[in-house]
Amino acid sequence: MAHKQTTEILNRQVANWNVMFVKLHNYHWYVSGPNFFTLHEKFEEMYDEAAEHIDELAERLLALKGKPVASMKVYLETSTISEADGENTAEQMVEQLVSDLTAISDELKNDIETLEDDADDEATADMLIEIRQSVEKHNWMLRAFLGKR
Repeated sequence: MAHKQTTEILNRQVANWNVMFVKLHNYHWYVSGPNFFTLHEKFEEMYDEAAEHIDELAERLLALKGKPVASMKVYLETSTISEADGENTAEQMVEQLVSDLTAISDELKNDIETLEDDADDEATADMLIEIRQSVEKHNWMLRAFLGKR
């Protein structure tokens, strides 16, 4: 059976990435303006990657004999990021993603430390390290898009 901390961490990440998956679709469909083509494509790249994270995280939890959360209601209750709200400009969409990715990166850093130090689960920690590296790269690119390094 999965360690309680591992279960909580993986389920929070499953929830976060499901909320992010839906948010990225919203942005993909509703982005407009002079950066439409660039952002439309970037958001699609990111939601495809989010789908991979969701599956990898849930399957890791199942492999540990845990139960991944699996409903929109529970995703929204468990996630530490919010779904897209209202109409946003392209710049607001990117600013919100930078904020979300920063929060997710910080959480992943803490989760990795917890998994390594308290839960004795280096395999799950390694998975989260890879996800965090990708999050940091996307965040750098989005900040660069905004002119913020």
